[in-house]
Amino acid sequence: MKHYHVVKLDEFPEGSRRVVSCDGVEIGVFNVDGEIVAWYNNCVHMRGPVCQGRIYKRVLEPVEADGTTRMMTYSEEHTHIVCPWHGYEYDMRTGCHVADKRIRLRKYQVVEKGGDVYVVA
Repeated sequence: MKHYHVVKLDEFPEGSRRVVSCDGVEIGVFNVDGEIVAWYNNCVHMRGPVCQGRIYKRVLEPVEADGTTRMMTYSEEHTHIVCPWHGYEYDMRTGCHVADKRIRLRKYQVVEKGGDVYVVA
C-alpha cells in the first residue's frame, strides 16, 4: 500500500474536500463533522463522480403524533453527499446509501502524520 499526500491538515478546514488522483484512481477526501474520510470517486449506480457532488446536512421531516408534518429541518448528526449524475445520496461518514444500507461507497484509509493528510491506496 502506498501513501498519497493530500493536503496539510491546517489547510483543510471543516467542510473541505479534495479529489486526488492516486496513480490514476480518483479518491475524494473530506473533512466532515470533525472527521476526515476518503471515498472512491465512483457512484455505485452508474459510476458517476460522486465525490464532486453536493454536500449538505440530512433533511428531516418531523412527523407529529397525528401523522401530519409542518416543516423540514436538518440533522445535526448526519452529512450527506449527492452524486451529480442521478442523485444517489450517501452518508458521508459511513458511505451507505440513505435508502438501502447494502449499497455503499468504497472507503479508503486516511492517515494524519506530521501535520499532513495522506490517503492509503
